Amino acid sequence: MNFTRLLFFILLLGSSAYAEAQSNTLNRYIEQGIASSEVLKQQQFQLQRSLHALEEAKGLFLPSVNLQGTYTLAAGGRAIAFPVGDLLNGVYATLNELTGTPRFPQLENVEENFNPNNFYDLKIRATYPIVNPDIRYNRQIREQTIDLQQSDIEIYKQALAKDIRIAYFQYVQANEAVRIYENALTLLRESLRVNRKLFENDMVNRTVVVRSENEITKVEAQLLEAQNNMQNAAAYFNFLLNQPFDTPIATDDALAQLEYNFPTDFTGSADNREELRKLVVAQGINQTALQMNEAYKIPKVNAFLDAGSQGFDFQVGNGSLYLLGGLSFDLPIYSGNRNKQKIKMAEMDVATIQSQRAQVADQLALQLRTSVTDYQSALQLFRSSRTQARTAQRYFDDVSKLYREGQALYIEYLDARNELTNAELQQVISLFNVWQKWTEVQFALGN
Repeated sequence: MNFTRLLFFILLLGSSAYAEAQSNTLNRYIEQGIASSEVLKQQQFQLQRSLHALEEAKGLFLPSVNLQGTYTLAAGGRAIAFPVGDLLNGVYATLNELTGTPRFPQLENVEENFNPNNFYDLKIRATYPIVNPDIRYNRQIREQTIDLQQSDIEIYKQALAKDIRIAYFQYVQANEAVRIYENALTLLRESLRVNRKLFENDMVNRTVVVRSENEITKVEAQLLEAQNNMQNAAAYFNFLLNQPFDTPIATDDALAQLEYNFPTDFTGSADNREELRKLVVAQGINQTALQMNEAYKIPKVNAFLDAGSQGFDFQVGNGSLYLLGGLSFDLPIYSGNRNKQKIKMAEMDVATIQSQRAQVADQLALQLRTSVTDYQSALQLFRSSRTQARTAQRYFDDVSKLYREGQALYIEYLDARNELTNAELQQVISLFNVWQKWTEVQFALGN
């Protein structure tokens, strides 16, 4: 277990509530989102395509066997003359005189066209690459391309998991805001009931009742806005899970608890980020491409063997069957320096990836440092808001008691209630901001 993974394990132990939440509801949602992602399905299809391409590249090492055939019809064109009659007719005539028989006929001169007419050639050709470095380097590039696509899949999985976590925290945060406004509305409605009783007994004037009704109207509007925000957060979360926008979402009550042992001081490294591994693979691909370009000086040698039949008028036999084998040899001597320029370009590709690795490593280190700083700041704000919420709760309880006893004005009661609602909202916002910043830290660590 490397240092970063050990650190991540320690951090999770430092927040038992987070570990519990991660291992239950939210983890199930993350698994569901990854399983249903259309983007991941597309990337998996591309990965399968690359696997087939790798098998194709491996097949280039094996011999290939093909059935080939030609059939030609020709008329005219160049021809070659054979003066058979001029050469043999005199001899044959003399032989006929000596033997006294016509056993030796007179022959016509022969003319044979170069283009064969009514001629077929049917063969089975087997070829085998004896020396061809391009085939070996092509297979290596295919293998490295698969690693590259697997890195892309892992990068997207991590990004999707982070987005699902943050969207889930935003939904629970919006849900808590709705709960706070509902509680505030419950208090105001009870206050309105009490104020109406007091007004009926001439203990308060009508202004108090009107103010209570106005406060209820204002909080109802705030509650409606909070409900809309919750619906939007739910729609976005369901969108990430590739399910209907109105699908109910199970919430984990542990996330809304206020007592956590959040870690405060820790260090880590972004060395195990998948982005860096992807660049390592990309550099390997460019290095292989460079080696393949440099191998142009190695001759390419192939062997072939033909077994077939050729002749006129589709006749088989009488010498039409044949075997033909051989070697082919290819070595470039001069190509206008194109091969050397390809090598230079491949070297520049390797140098570019090396520079990108250094740049991305710095960017990821900065991202980790920034996310840790943001997390620590969010944690401080949460602790401050938690203290303010507790103070506001005590103040509201005291003022509420005094108001029921007739020792405090209704305006003081409303101010205490507004202060409590705002403090609770700020506490919820800051709490789930901690969860979101925590998620950013884990993502920056590559976990």
